[in-house]
Amino acid sequence: MGDPKGVFKAYDVRGTYPDQIDAELCRAVGSAFARFTGAERVLVVRDMRPSGVELSEAFAEGARRMGARVTDLGMASTDFLYYASGTLDAPGAMFTASHNPANYNGIKLCQAGARPIGADTGLAEIQRLAVEFLANPAEGDEAPMDHAELLEDYAAHVRAFVDVSALRPLRVIADTANGMGGLVAPIVFRSLPFDLTVLYGELDGTFPNHPADPIQPENQADLKAAVVDQKADVGLAFDGDADRVFLVDEQGATVSGSLTTALVAEAMLEKHPGATILYNLICSKVVPETIAACGGVGVRTRVGHSYIKQSMAETGAVFGGEHSGHYYFAENYRADSGLIAAMVVLELMSKSDRPLSELLAPFRRYADSGEINTEVADPPRAVEAVAEHVAKEGASVDRLDGLTVDLGDWWYNLRPSNTEPLLRLNVEAPDETSCRRHVDEVLELVARLAG
Repeated sequence: MGDPKGVFKAYDVRGTYPDQIDAELCRAVGSAFARFTGAERVLVVRDMRPSGVELSEAFAEGARRMGARVTDLGMASTDFLYYASGTLDAPGAMFTASHNPANYNGIKLCQAGARPIGADTGLAEIQRLAVEFLANPAEGDEAPMDHAELLEDYAAHVRAFVDVSALRPLRVIADTANGMGGLVAPIVFRSLPFDLTVLYGELDGTFPNHPADPIQPENQADLKAAVVDQKADVGLAFDGDADRVFLVDEQGATVSGSLTTALVAEAMLEKHPGATILYNLICSKVVPETIAACGGVGVRTRVGHSYIKQSMAETGAVFGGEHSGHYYFAENYRADSGLIAAMVVLELMSKSDRPLSELLAPFRRYADSGEINTEVADPPRAVEAVAEHVAKEGASVDRLDGLTVDLGDWWYNLRPSNTEPLLRLNVEAPDETSCRRHVDEVLELVARLAG
């Protein structure tokens, strides 16, 4: 039987299949979710992982035992679930482990209207109810189950974020890494004046070509080569459940999540002057600088979708971005969608008639390390050890999420992963040479203090 204590994370349920997450556990989570939401109807979506069929069916059975009618929406992306939850006003579950390897699976949950569920907003209570179900499984008649097809409606929703008449022919290459982008991207692009080429579009949850984790530079190598070789205008790198996207410009250069956030923020502030824009604390300083220069109100947040969505509701923000390739839109039920962000960038490229590298040039003011993951015995303790050390040196620090240390012309953030047993490091500095030097300094400090 799966282990409910080991798979409930800060934002979702996630673990290896079948030792940590299995059908019995998912049946219990389905029951708990139905009880927690009290909903008459629950939506279920899954990605292409082979275990998704068994696990989603077990979840549906558990929810139906609690009297909730289940609507099976089939295979789709995570942002599709958020669209469905918003438009149908029903809570939902997405079966995916996102960028994790093939032996993982998991469940992302949301309330009706795509409202987030995280550790502080219901996930802990769902875990408690799941444990209760495992100890005493509920029996009885099951509520009915039906099926619905909303992919075309979702595609129209994504396209509605741009002026389709302003789009011009662009050559686009999307590396979907055998994930759900291979299904949803062609449907969204079908009626648009773009020449779309899909790399690894076959849905295959064993990821035979490369991991579906686009934040890692090595997983963008094939896309970069294809963009340059085929003289494409832009490349799109999706993760496994296709809610995140990273861009590659026409020269084959990676566009960080921060630069995309700054570019989209500028566009959103042109449409919504003076609006509030959110950015997480790992984003480059170019993001708040851009928001301020465009007359917007920037709000710095913790990392993670449940925190961003909650903050959007509280502040009325029209847009939020994360370094990890998540982009949130108020008109998308405050949920994230890589495809919507990609549409906004393609609209900017079309209207400006300039290559992406030129659009981004004003934002390339700093060098960043990207996210560097380190295995340490106790990530939270390692963060505390570094915090104690820098406090003695009088550096400027904050503890909004992990530890952020600002040393004037460079800064870094250390935080434990919320989904994996890793310590994550992000460094930003004025140039590549100093950035690499500071990365080595911080990693050496972590190794010395965490050892």
